[in-house]
Amino acid sequence: MDILWALLTLPYAPVRGLTAMVKVVAREAESQQYDPVTIRRELEELDRAAAAGDITPEERDRGQQRVLDRLTPQAARNGPTASRADGGGRPPPARRRPTRRRGDQQRGARERT
Repeated sequence: MDILWALLTLPYAPVRGLTAMVKVVAREAESQQYDPVTIRRELEELDRAAAAGDITPEERDRGQQRVLDRLTPQAARNGPTASRADGGGRPPPARRRPTRRRGDQQRGARERT
């Protein structure tokens, strides 16, 4: 059975390989994006460029804010809702009404009459 399955899904092998490769690249990019060494290097480059006069202090401040926003991705993604009292950025789960089964509806109609 495994041989048959392998033969049937063989045309999809390049897609599975590409998907695995994209996952590896995305994981590596994310790890570099949040790496403290990379963040420190970017902040130092911004300070160096501002000291050399390549960028204005306002540009440096905006660049620093962008780098620091990466350190707190939850607050950057959710905006003002991230400062809720419960500390979460997600809204509370919706309450579901109990569903009635067919037998309950018929029983309720009989009891009312």
